[in-house]
Amino acid sequence: MTKKIILVTGGTRSGKSLFAEQYAQAAGRKIAYIATAQIYDNEMQARIELHRRRRPKDWKTFEAPYDAGQAITVAAQSCDTILFDCLTIYTSNLLLADAAPADKTDRYAYITGAVDQLLAGIHACNATVIFVTNEVGMGIVPENALAREYRDLAGLVNQRVAAAADEVYLVVSGIAVELKKIAAELPGGD
Repeated sequence: MTKKIILVTGGTRSGKSLFAEQYAQAAGRKIAYIATAQIYDNEMQARIELHRRRRPKDWKTFEAPYDAGQAITVAAQSCDTILFDCLTIYTSNLLLADAAPADKTDRYAYITGAVDQLLAGIHACNATVIFVTNEVGMGIVPENALAREYRDLAGLVNQRVAAAADEVYLVVSGIAVELKKIAAELPGGD
């Protein structure tokens, strides 16, 4: 398979992770799974266990809540397809990390810079990378500042990865639609 960047997005429980897993299975022979979630409560533990049970035993799992770029570099040395689940949790991890700057403007630069480094690393490897992410900005405006900041950062991260992606899928009710194929082009665009 030709090296590509794929973005799979959708709402909670839309079927995006299952779609991404099926895409990876069809696309690759040696598959790596970059897991960004951490267990903080029983609900998250149950979600992680569901994902673990669905994954084939021969997939290599890399737990990378903070340094996902390094995990991708290592995974690409032995795998032809990498499934990154998920960008929004990775964004949340970076936002709440001890290393995150206290100033909001600096935090934006810190997180978008980390995503830019992640994408640069992907361009340097020879593997197809499938990102899973959530659409968190389609509902009401959150009432607290941290939730609004997270929503805005997740939107910016998704836009950066979508711009770099060869294919972008929106999954709704378990049905995936490839967005770049149907994207509107502005007059004068290339």
